[in-house]
Amino acid sequence: MADGLLFHLESPASDIAVITINDPQKGANILSRPALAELDGILSTLEKRTDLAGLIFRSTKPGNFIAGADLREFAADIDAPDEQIVEISRRGQRLFGRLAKAPFVTVAAIEGICVGGGAELSVWCDRRIMVANSETSFGFPEVKLGIFPGWGGTARTPRIVGLSNAVELITGGESIDAATAQAMGLVDDVTTEGGDALLAAAIRLVRNEQQTKEYLEDRCRWYAPIAISDTELGFLAATANAYIQGQTKGQYPAPIAALETLVGSAGVDVEAACELEAEGFAPLFGSTVNRALLNVFFLRDQNKKAMPAKGSPREVKSVSVIGAGTMGQGIAAANVKRGIPVALGDTTHEAVARGVKGVLAEASYNKQLKGPDAAKAIELSPLVNGTMHDSELADVDLIIEAIYESEGAKQELYERLEPIIKAHSILATNTSTIPISDLAGPLVRPEQFCGLHFFNPVRMMPLVEVIRGRGTSDDTIATAVAYSRRIGKSPIVVNDGPGFLVNRVLLPYMNEALLLLQEGAPIKAIERAATAFGMPMGPLALYDTVGLDVALHAGGVMASAFPHRVVRSEILPAMVDAGRVGKKGPGGFFNYSGKRNDHGSDSPQAEAIIAPHRKDERKFSTGELIDRLILPMFLEATRVVEDGIAANVRDVDLALIYGIGFPPFHGGLFFWADTIDAEALVKKLEPYETLGDRYLPTELLIRTAKAGKKFYDA
Repeated sequence: MADGLLFHLESPASDIAVITINDPQKGANILSRPALAELDGILSTLEKRTDLAGLIFRSTKPGNFIAGADLREFAADIDAPDEQIVEISRRGQRLFGRLAKAPFVTVAAIEGICVGGGAELSVWCDRRIMVANSETSFGFPEVKLGIFPGWGGTARTPRIVGLSNAVELITGGESIDAATAQAMGLVDDVTTEGGDALLAAAIRLVRNEQQTKEYLEDRCRWYAPIAISDTELGFLAATANAYIQGQTKGQYPAPIAALETLVGSAGVDVEAACELEAEGFAPLFGSTVNRALLNVFFLRDQNKKAMPAKGSPREVKSVSVIGAGTMGQGIAAANVKRGIPVALGDTTHEAVARGVKGVLAEASYNKQLKGPDAAKAIELSPLVNGTMHDSELADVDLIIEAIYESEGAKQELYERLEPIIKAHSILATNTSTIPISDLAGPLVRPEQFCGLHFFNPVRMMPLVEVIRGRGTSDDTIATAVAYSRRIGKSPIVVNDGPGFLVNRVLLPYMNEALLLLQEGAPIKAIERAATAFGMPMGPLALYDTVGLDVALHAGGVMASAFPHRVVRSEILPAMVDAGRVGKKGPGGFFNYSGKRNDHGSDSPQAEAIIAPHRKDERKFSTGELIDRLILPMFLEATRVVEDGIAANVRDVDLALIYGIGFPPFHGGLFFWADTIDAEALVKKLEPYETLGDRYLPTELLIRTAKAGKKFYDA
């Protein structure tokens, strides 16, 4: 065996070479420049041999084939001129292209995640074989970074799987499993076992090609233009363009650029298609959106690895969730899906039974079935214990309280449980508004109490705010962080304070929408401005989703904490008094049919409630509405950093992306601010300062502007 940085060359048979992929220094196999140079040298050696029948690529790193290129190297070239980026693309194409010209058959034996550059290496091979298990997938996620495949992926893939399939794979950016890959003709064989069994199957594939020579015919076919009529090509381009525009709202240019490249290169040979790919790749690389999405990638990557500097985590083997409503069910299901036993408690048998049913339905949800998998639910059912007995709820490592927002009710529950819980057990609350230190007041062991604030819906929202109270110990925080990761969440540690991080920053955005209504801005104009900026929904639709009664309570907490800058609106209490509480009631700012995926329709009832509170009827430009919605949110974020609630601006950015869907193509709230410039933001605030303290520049903003620095410099 010849060992290198990433690739290890061996020969299980005299006429077959195997390149085993495994970087022992990293958790994933990454195509760095040294690794690519290493592959270049190995191929040069193998191409000189006349005795080889085949070359097989395989990985021995669990759960990982190749996870793509080294994005830190990419980021280092972010300011390179287009000509240099084109050449980087060409070099990758030339290297991988040798796999389709080698004097032997080339096979990618895929086990684990195979994405990005790994997927491109695979499609340049003559044959692909894939393991059918939950850990193995194939995809081109580049559009999620604001680019598209640049090492031959757009040229080679449509010639193997057809243009329509390639458009879906490359412009969508989603990974597929082995069955889907086989159905579209991407892989030639599927196995149920990996390891040596996969290698043996790949060797059999080489032997078969050695006899039939069919791979040579495919090489000729996959070099040529794609056989598709102008009518079919035009129809595919038009329908795909319309779909992509509907999905991206024009805010992500890479999918459309990828479509144009795929369609534009259909009528030429693969070498010309590669040239079009390289030329189309360069303008995307280093674009504003590419920089923003790379920043989000690095934020996520850093969060996956970061652990509190102090404290030793304790393993959580069992959990109780008290409160079997929507949030409690979601939290319990997240545990059950990871094999953690859960005791689910509530005050009535009906609530407990309903909760257990909801947990199993959620934990067994199957994407293919678009609903619960009955067999999976039966398999998971022993992990859920529905109970009304404190003794069963207390006999665990972690108790998560998810009852209604009442300080008294929560403290009464804690006082009942604390005397009977294990000495090492952690008690946590899912409160979204009540300060942790206040809740911990009566506790004997406040050091073992913290906030674990999940977001709704739990299945879809990755964020968990791990909230440190005044008495919370380092070990408790470290345990909460490790536990959150174990159940598939992304924890961000924050200090205690009204609204914590996400809600404190979000509520000014929502409240400003009410003040704009009072000033005469139409509901639709406010919503359009928010979505034009990139928010997943407008602030008034968000009120309906959260519940106007819940928002009224949360807004009251913020108004009490910051009375000098929170301007109360009479619209929200008027809506609640009229029974307009949002989607869970008869409607809120919009009316709802009750059908699934109903985004709401105009509500004459809401307009009638709002009308008496309107003080003006002036027109607003979209730019002004965006300023009014986003600037108060940004200023509150600077205060969150100033007050030490968040450790740094990066934590704020990731929390808002994960917690409220802040548009990733902006890179985060502070990243967005850096693209505008702190000094320009100070000037942008000047016309709005007469509206009150909420628009006054903060010390952090002023200091950053005077220093001529960026927030990310800190």
